[in-house]
Amino acid sequence: MTRPTHPLISAAVLADVLPEVTVLDTRWQLGQPSRRPSYDEGHLPGAVWVEFEQVLSGEPGAGGRHPMPDGGRFERAMRAAGVRNDTPVVVYDDGNSLAASRCWWLLQYFGKEDVQVLDGGYAGWVAGDHPVSTEVPTPAEGDFVATDPGAALLDADDAADLADRALLLDARPADRFAGRNETIDPVAGHIPGAVSAPALANVEDTGHFLSPDDLAMRFTALGVKPDTEVGVYCGSGVQATHLALALHASGIHPHTSVYIGSWSHWITDPERPVEV
Repeated sequence: MTRPTHPLISAAVLADVLPEVTVLDTRWQLGQPSRRPSYDEGHLPGAVWVEFEQVLSGEPGAGGRHPMPDGGRFERAMRAAGVRNDTPVVVYDDGNSLAASRCWWLLQYFGKEDVQVLDGGYAGWVAGDHPVSTEVPTPAEGDFVATDPGAALLDADDAADLADRALLLDARPADRFAGRNETIDPVAGHIPGAVSAPALANVEDTGHFLSPDDLAMRFTALGVKPDTEVGVYCGSGVQATHLALALHASGIHPHTSVYIGSWSHWITDPERPVEV
């Protein structure tokens, strides 16, 4: 398989190269039990299960609800999943790519560049009549090495600075950005100066991403240009990585900084301003 140049891969293309890639199943839903039973009921052939809360997030607390995982722990988990430095990785979840984008971004952050997200996820794979399996693979130990960060990671001060002088996008639904219907975090509102850019507006009802042209038009309307310095955040760093993935897929902004602690970290300091 040639080195991928786009962050998304279709089910049809993946079906042709499946034996040549490492596939990770990251199905997850906020506030719900582990989705491991869904994986056991059926998954892509050869796909390895990755537990979101244990692998793709650190312990919730002062760093937010889903802070960065420890690099060493992430490396060990990826090696156990069979991730190798010389083999492309494809990540998927149920369909909207929220969890998959988090794994995609972390792998890129820690130096794994040849990683893609299955556009449309498991639902799209099944809808395309591609085979599924209940066999749980035992992958050979990988040799993935978590290197120095390959993507910009923002802290609260960085996010505030970007909102003031450049462009900070808030990936949460518009009502949460506006301070209405906040049912997850104890404080409602957004970082002053941020611009609302709901992540899930970048996908169709099927979970497939909009076309690159449609994504580019949407982001251009929000003020994104190829030379714009852009940061993204959300509630706890999941929808933010989805927005970063969409920006990359649009072709106009492949490298976006992420405030992974996001709103759940911002509000841990009562001195930080809140806008509604």
